[in-house]
Amino acid sequence: MPKRFNKKYREIPKLDLHGLKHSEVPLLVENFIMKYQNDLPLEIITGNSDNMKSIVVSTLKEYNFNYSVGDYYNRGYITVLN
Repeated sequence: MPKRFNKKYREIPKLDLHGLKHSEVPLLVENFIMKYQNDLPLEIITGNSDNMKSIVVSTLKEYNFNYSVGDYYNRGYITVLN
């Protein structure tokens, strides 16, 4: 195999919120986005809970981060853009 394929791409930092209580989420999201704010984009895995998504979105809005919710096939994550 040629060596040109050995270059590694930066992996997107991810925060998985499965199994967490809703009351724990704002602080975790805040810490995560502040820790990795220079490594955008970020991915926050919320699952299908609309309540969990709204908590994450309100935290992102509080700090003026742009975001997108999922894609056509998977709506269970939020991408933090900038």
